[in-house]
Amino acid sequence: MSEGIGSIQEVLETYKQAVNKRDSETFLSVYSADVHTYDCWGSWERKGKDAWKENVLGWFNGLKEDGEVLKVDIHEVVIEENMNLAFVHCSVTFAAYKEGSEEKLRQMTNRFTFGMKRVNEAWLITHEHSSLPINMQDGKGMFDLR
Repeated sequence: MSEGIGSIQEVLETYKQAVNKRDSETFLSVYSADVHTYDCWGSWERKGKDAWKENVLGWFNGLKEDGEVLKVDIHEVVIEENMNLAFVHCSVTFAAYKEGSEEKLRQMTNRFTFGMKRVNEAWLITHEHSSLPINMQDGKGMFDLR
């Protein structure tokens, strides 16, 4: 893959396609070396692409072992950008399917915020925050609101 992506919409499309193909190299290509992530799973935060890579490899390898693929749909995208920085918020739905099947196994929608910076004419994600609302009665994430 070439170094960097020219538009924010292309970054989002690359994200979607890389998840669907379980292609960690392409997926990680849209992140800066100093990316800072707050994810819904596992650790409170991850600093740096190497820490994020460890999480991504575990995610994609788990999908491969289970014979599952994810279809990603990004909704309600709001982009604010200037010459070198961009702020994106959206909802992202991950729907799991058995490989080679159109039968949906499960899905969930997360809230996402991306901070991006332009590096050598390409956009890279430098900050990512995904979250779910929490049910105040039982303290559990609410996966099925959308």
